[in-house]
Amino acid sequence: MTEPLQKKPYTQQEGRRSVRSFVLRQGRFTPAQQRAFDELWPRFGLDYQGRPRDFDAAFGRSAPRVLEIGFGNGEALRFAAAGDAARDYIGIEVHAPGVGRLLNALAQDGSEHVRVYHHDAVEVLTQELADGSLDEIRIYFPDPWHKKRHHKRRLLQPEFAGLLARKLAPGGRLHLATDWRDYAEQMWDVLDATAGLRNPAGPRGHVPRPPWRPQTHFESRGQRLGHEVFDLVYERIAPTTDLR
Repeated sequence: MTEPLQKKPYTQQEGRRSVRSFVLRQGRFTPAQQRAFDELWPRFGLDYQGRPRDFDAAFGRSAPRVLEIGFGNGEALRFAAAGDAARDYIGIEVHAPGVGRLLNALAQDGSEHVRVYHHDAVEVLTQELADGSLDEIRIYFPDPWHKKRHHKRRLLQPEFAGLLARKLAPGGRLHLATDWRDYAEQMWDVLDATAGLRNPAGPRGHVPRPPWRPQTHFESRGQRLGHEVFDLVYERIAPTTDLR
């Protein structure tokens, strides 16, 4: 994989205008990060293929799988994988410098049970991951698009929540974190209305930061600004109807 910066974001159609679901903020791509793509991608990377993937073959074993969407610089994914060798970890991120940084960290740790996509999460979920194939999905501090006119760009919308629910195995867990109260409110609205999901903390409930999620840079920054942090953990209940 020699051109990690050439990625196009997933778009949603709004009338005749195409709206991006995220903005690529590539930042400075260092020589070390480029070397990570050149040398470590064959070891840890998964090239998007647009068809169902055999993850047992990709990992060389059959194990429960955890997916983190938008892992940023990989801090939380690295931390979780280091303490959980029994499960396989899949990370998805469009920000190339963050991917390069995580590749280097995985090589340093020897974390052979982690694989990484540098691609859009919606396309990976839709095309490559089978329904009911994930033990857990994590989305930490997604872009809040805090201006009201931009709320439609937020990642967690009803259609996307339904997609997440379908990919979880019964008993699986969906964990989201945000430091924006109004985004937490939207998450509750969307997830409480999503078939197949249940909030064990009760209606509009959240939990203290669980041990598998380290305190991230975004969390620390939000707390310095006086933001409360919300960890929302939902469970996938056994389906009684088609979630589509």
